[in-house]
Amino acid sequence: MDFQYKELGDDVFAFQYIQDGVKLGEITWTLLGDVMVMDHTFVSGELRGQGVAKKLLDKAAVHAREKELKMEAVCSYVVAAFNKSNEYDDVKA
Repeated sequence: MDFQYKELGDDVFAFQYIQDGVKLGEITWTLLGDVMVMDHTFVSGELRGQGVAKKLLDKAAVHAREKELKMEAVCSYVVAAFNKSNEYDDVKA
């Protein structure tokens, strides 16, 4: 599964999963200084339950680590993932 990094404008960024021109998954954030404010996660109905949201979050976490950024959970999925696991502790704001 290949995720594309997108600059959406106004300091808003995303990783998207697009297949045949259709967006099937996305995680978005607003960059405030050195903090990625994680505000939205979307996975299409046909892909739900296949771990795509976690893969998107993992991709964003790798990006945060590479760029020495922190992540603030606002989106309900990211909040739940941060609460459930300690694998993101190093990037939590």
